[in-house]
Amino acid sequence: MTLKACPHCRTQSLQPTRYHGEEVDLCRLCGGLWFEKGELDQALAAADDDYEQVEVESHLGSHLGRTELPCPDCGKAMDRYHLLPGYEVEVEACTQGHGLWIEKHELAETHNASQLHQHLQSLNAKLSWKSWVFQFLTQMPVEYNIKPKTRPWVTWLLVLVNSLLFVAGIYSPDVAELLYGEALIPNEISHGEHLSALVSSQFLHGSWLHLLGNMYFLWLTGDNLEDALGHWRFLGLYLLCGLVAALAQAGIEPDSSIPVIGASGAIAGLFGMYLLWFRHASLTFMLVIFQKKLPPWGFFLIWVGINVFGMATGSQGVAYMAHLGGLACGLLLGWSLYGWVRKRYPVLAALAHPKLMINR
Repeated sequence: MTLKACPHCRTQSLQPTRYHGEEVDLCRLCGGLWFEKGELDQALAAADDDYEQVEVESHLGSHLGRTELPCPDCGKAMDRYHLLPGYEVEVEACTQGHGLWIEKHELAETHNASQLHQHLQSLNAKLSWKSWVFQFLTQMPVEYNIKPKTRPWVTWLLVLVNSLLFVAGIYSPDVAELLYGEALIPNEISHGEHLSALVSSQFLHGSWLHLLGNMYFLWLTGDNLEDALGHWRFLGLYLLCGLVAALAQAGIEPDSSIPVIGASGAIAGLFGMYLLWFRHASLTFMLVIFQKKLPPWGFFLIWVGINVFGMATGSQGVAYMAHLGGLACGLLLGWSLYGWVRKRYPVLAALAHPKLMINR
């Protein structure tokens, strides 16, 4: 059998070797690997248990031009491509479809290609008329983020409990009186009374608009955070952020007897963790009729500006300090847990790769 020549070294023969259980051809001098058609997809599928079928070879990224490297099979000059759209790891491909050549220094960066292929399709999805109509009608952002691997049942449960309590209060005045007796009164908290309201008030809402807005943002950020943290940690941090938010509101207006209710302080805490951990995601912002994908920090910077403006102008009916206190708590938690979360949820490290490009 005639041995294939290394396209990089030219005079060195390629030797059979195993790469994630797949037999491929290795240059023992430069360390490059030659993958015949289908071998890279099969090797990546074997390397990642989450993906039984991988189609990286048929979805190469940008064409970068012709090279002087000859194909080990047919001898014709190969073309250079990015490995994936949005992932600027460079590989050489035979123009006749015989296979792919990957240099040693690029090899380690192909390991996560299977999951990155799936994630980049979600992250770099283009705006559509459906997203425009949804945001125009609801004034709610559209999220472009990776899909969670686990079911966010705690997030679903929180949405369900908040919704059921609100509906129960609508249909029964007696239930409403009982429920809203659990609202947070800053004057009571400042005197050490009715401290249970620091938590119970997080599950109460004053209107359909109040409820739907909060539950949408809880669902939008909660599924990914729950996936990264685990179910019970997510619940604990959610309640902690809500508690800090309630204390912040009571602290700035200690003599107020106006009831404070809503999950927005706890959800603001989720915002803080989300913008630190999922900085690759995008949220749409609409100005009149113009829609634009923004990084989370950009979207929430606008949100912070709205809250600061509301506080400065003395606007009533919104617990602005609860929002900012919850956000501060979430940012602190997100910063302190960042290293731990990256180890527990390695996709965050993969998405932080400098050669990964997010289109906005």
